[in-house]
Amino acid sequence: MAESFSFDVVSDFERQELVNTLDQVKREISQRYDLKETDTSVDLDKEYIYIFTNSELTLNAVNDMIRQKAIKRNLSLKIFDFGEIEIVSGNKVKQTILLKQGIKQEIAKKISKNIRDHIKKINVSINGETLRVSSKSKNDLQSAIKLVSNLEDSLNIPLKASNFR
Repeated sequence: MAESFSFDVVSDFERQELVNTLDQVKREISQRYDLKETDTSVDLDKEYIYIFTNSELTLNAVNDMIRQKAIKRNLSLKIFDFGEIEIVSGNKVKQTILLKQGIKQEIAKKISKNIRDHIKKINVSINGETLRVSSKSKNDLQSAIKLVSNLEDSLNIPLKASNFR
């Protein structure tokens, strides 16, 4: 029987890199002259980042810092889903940033269909929030990896190929 090769398509990020990114942002907030006295806090939850500060201008500066530090740590900006800016008690503002992780069912179906339409001798199965792509040809799998990386922009989610076997 011929050998079969496979890889997984996942939408994930390195959590420790995100923690390090936010630590750098907090350190810079405490050191920057324009942000020192703004009473700004950046908190990380399991799937959210919460930013509290005293003005929208400060909030935009913090968001820019998060983006810059994330890029330097090789985190995709597609993991961040910036929510609406809320005005909280008096002159404080709050923003919640959703951390995108996992592939939703309808997006997984789109990816699966797209791969099967472009590459004929390939199998794609949806396993929860990941996709398993398998084939007897390593070349077909490499084409599928290229196709998945091209789909990343149109779907606006971070996609990675992992567990290549």
